[in-house]
Amino acid sequence: MDVAAGSQRAALQAYTEGVNAGLAALHVRPWPYLLLRQTPRAWTLDDSILTGMAMYADLQDNDNQTELAAARIRAVVPAALAALLDHQGSSWDAPLFGPAHGDAVLPDAATLDLRRLPHPAAPTGAEPPTPGSNNFAVDGSLTSDGRAIVADDMHLGLRAPNIWFRARLRYPDTSAPDGKVDVTGFTLPGLPAVVVGSNGHVAWAFTNSYIHTADFARIAPSTPGHPQTLTTHVETIRVAGAAPVRFAVRESAWGPILHDNPDGSLLALRWAAQLPGASRLDFAQMSTAADVQAAFAVADRSGIPAQNLLLADRSGRIAWRLIGARPVRNAGCGPGGIAELASSAQGADAASPSPTATAAPAPGGCLPWPVRSDAAPALIDPPSHRLWTANSRVVDAQQLATLGNAGYDLGARAQQIRDDLFAKQRFNELDLLAIQLDDRAVLLTRWWQLLRSVVEHSKDPALQQIEAATRQWDGHASTRSASYRIVRGFRGMTIDAVEAGLLAPAKAALGKDFLPPRRAQLEGIVWPLLQQRPAHLLPPAYASWDQLLAEAARNAQTDLAAQDGALSERTWGERNTAAICHPIARALPALAKRWLCMPPDQLPGDRDMPRVQGPAFGASERMVVSPGHEQDGIVHMPGGQSGHPLSPFWGAGHDDWVHGRPTPFLPTATRYTLQLQPK
Repeated sequence: MDVAAGSQRAALQAYTEGVNAGLAALHVRPWPYLLLRQTPRAWTLDDSILTGMAMYADLQDNDNQTELAAARIRAVVPAALAALLDHQGSSWDAPLFGPAHGDAVLPDAATLDLRRLPHPAAPTGAEPPTPGSNNFAVDGSLTSDGRAIVADDMHLGLRAPNIWFRARLRYPDTSAPDGKVDVTGFTLPGLPAVVVGSNGHVAWAFTNSYIHTADFARIAPSTPGHPQTLTTHVETIRVAGAAPVRFAVRESAWGPILHDNPDGSLLALRWAAQLPGASRLDFAQMSTAADVQAAFAVADRSGIPAQNLLLADRSGRIAWRLIGARPVRNAGCGPGGIAELASSAQGADAASPSPTATAAPAPGGCLPWPVRSDAAPALIDPPSHRLWTANSRVVDAQQLATLGNAGYDLGARAQQIRDDLFAKQRFNELDLLAIQLDDRAVLLTRWWQLLRSVVEHSKDPALQQIEAATRQWDGHASTRSASYRIVRGFRGMTIDAVEAGLLAPAKAALGKDFLPPRRAQLEGIVWPLLQQRPAHLLPPAYASWDQLLAEAARNAQTDLAAQDGALSERTWGERNTAAICHPIARALPALAKRWLCMPPDQLPGDRDMPRVQGPAFGASERMVVSPGHEQDGIVHMPGGQSGHPLSPFWGAGHDDWVHGRPTPFLPTATRYTLQLQPK
């Protein structure tokens, strides 16, 4: 707790006491507690720390399944196939450092021939949405009056009320410029901090970084001379109306044991979130930062999930840096793969490193690593006068080798934002909002052209239906577009078919031990395959690449034809309809749509473009602001922040988010006041 609370211990204590005073003053329990026949418990300091831990669980691969899936595949497939599957990058890359890594270079038939490898039938499935965000900024040289502007939209699961709570906080603080704080932005209930916002001097914004923050290590099987030294903790989950559930957690010096291998060895997981220094509330001091350098000093002490931090300050400067807990691995112990532990790290009684320790070389294996938040990669005053991040790779070369890759997103979204920023030489807040609302389907345009080449001269009735329904292409994920929905489905079916062929040898070898990997960069593998169409890399389930593409188009048609009406009536808006509800709505289906959900609006936008939007996933907030010019700022938030469906403020602001209307960043005229009086 001392490390986690840091300089904010007094604020955290006051916050906790305030929550509990408010709870005690309620005459009636909040309606969800009445419905569930539960009584709220008093808030504790621990609960605030666990709120931060919950964000780790949302934003990072907390069981490290992506790495484990890749390691298992590498162990059983030819090296050339493993290298192809592991290719990271595409022609869509748009990093801040280094060039695009480009599409995969395909191996020749002598190196890899899928026709000679096992190929069991394999089901395919849609890729689930992953937490992400956009942020971008322009410096003062690109605005009419020298102001710097930053934009931010954080992509998460959506619900009513929203996960964020908007606030403007004004209070005296001797560490702030002029001895006072005036900060506006988005808070996270449970934490006494403004997560993203502006304080009149500095504005800050986040995107998830996807650096590698977890490693598996293999613990050797027990032998008479070298037994496995583990500690067992018995955990208990208390369940309302049922018996408690108890389970044993085995822990090593590296971390908890997640998997038992057939040879008697174990896989232990080391995850940054579980180490001292990973959760520190010093980030709350961002509200007092006077400029970029002061904000960097706060970032040095901040224990949060590793993020891309974008900053703008009142002087017109902008900056990027990595913020949050990141591993400090010893020499020769890089991110990725399954680590082999140094002999000194095999026992459960090995000393846990301090949060500020520097990992030393460990001949013969890896040592348990600490985390640090300071000395992070950064870019201040970029020569292009522009900055952008969108969950894809930002760094290159040695920085990339150190930070690793835990699933960088395809660069299409980042590239589209970058190109939007370079399309103009002058910007204001409305211009940056327009980029946030950009729903152009740049990535899918070439897929539309490919689909047209498949269906234009076909005699197949299903493909003829697609031909008629896709003649028009407006190049947007617009609610009225059937063409967009069909092309999107065709791309998904094609990628699924190619991926199934590439993974078939691993599935044959691993059987029930096969884990589906998250392959965000498949576009960079699939597209060159479709352009070159090599017979030796054709999934064996198909006689030709033409057959694969025609079958993918038929599957897309079959998926949509199950509904009544013509294919041209199957619009994107019909599929992308809002389903943003209170968490209890699933238990009350009869009441949910009328009382506990936002309206079922048809929503423009999709993944792989700036306006990321799904039925219950997308921009959990939008913010465009210049520090010192907050009166010109823009804000959106879906779901509202009132938790009571009968409140006149239930869903307030949601319709503006749906339609992208510019609404003010600062609070407007006061209509109601709640005054808290100390006793």
